[in-house]
Amino acid sequence: MGGAPGAAAAGAPEGVLGGIVSRTLTAARHGPLGAVLRVAAMAVAAIGVSWIHRVNDPGVLCPMRALTGIPCPLCGGTTVFIELGSGRPGPAVLANPVALTVAVAVAAAPLGLGGRWWALQPKTRAWMLGTALVGSELWQLVRFGVLRV
Repeated sequence: MGGAPGAAAAGAPEGVLGGIVSRTLTAARHGPLGAVLRVAAMAVAAIGVSWIHRVNDPGVLCPMRALTGIPCPLCGGTTVFIELGSGRPGPAVLANPVALTVAVAVAAAPLGLGGRWWALQPKTRAWMLGTALVGSELWQLVRFGVLRV
């Protein structure tokens, strides 16, 4: 089984391809190269989702919305990537600004934002996430006409 003893047991990849994957994943965690790799991965995913949606529209993906007709706070997340992959940033922002903000934060995390996030107290992070989810839910309720402003 080649490689270091215990490597297979630890789930570490072996061989040339495993080394490339390992170096790429390590690079994606740090610095400007990490941000570029994350943005590239998101762009490929967005274009892929957009293409799949154009070829075969799956309909409503959210189980809560499909069962109750009420959108969840994450509704519009897939639409964000479909619209961005189709080259329409305006509708992407309107679909779910919180999902778009999270995607930007994940892409920028290697530039130092990730360290700042984890440096916050857990209670502060919980409040920030809770506020974002409540805001996102209110946005979705207005967007789908369930709540009138």
